Amino acid sequence: MHQHDHAKVDRMIQCAVLTVSDTRDKETDKGGQLVQTLIQDINVEVLNSNYAIVKDDKVAIQSQIEQWLASDIDVIITTGGTGIAQRDVTIEAVKPLLDKEIEGFGELFRYLSYTEDVGTKALLSRAVAGSVKNKLIYTLPGFTGAVKLAIEKLIKPELNHMLHELNK
Repeated sequence: MHQHDHAKVDRMIQCAVLTVSDTRDKETDKGGQLVQTLIQDINVEVLNSNYAIVKDDKVAIQSQIEQWLASDIDVIITTGGTGIAQRDVTIEAVKPLLDKEIEGFGELFRYLSYTEDVGTKALLSRAVAGSVKNKLIYTLPGFTGAVKLAIEKLIKPELNHMLHELNK
């Protein structure tokens, strides 16, 4: 099977975007805005109601994600809170919700961050991805460089194929 022969989901993919930040609002949320801009050219739709900003708080993060998991969303992309600072709790909030972790996402993201973006600072990223039943969740750093890298190099090329696999 060649790389371009992947079976696909033949409909508009519904995406939710969650920004985790104590300080940003919808005006200043560059990361969350960039996710929406970059993702929409591959048959992915982010409705206004599926874009939210929550504080760096485990309960707040989980309750918003659980709300989306109960809806007809296909993929949830979070930005922010993936580092090692005390306030960074996105990973702690998301990991327990996953049925399966997709380790290759974090591994490849840190590898590409190291080689193409921030060098050894890539060590500070704990970004993860995984599945919950037939849905995907990706946690990205809040920095726009990291968002662009993750979406262009890792999410876009395989999103449709991964959703197809989860929905077989």
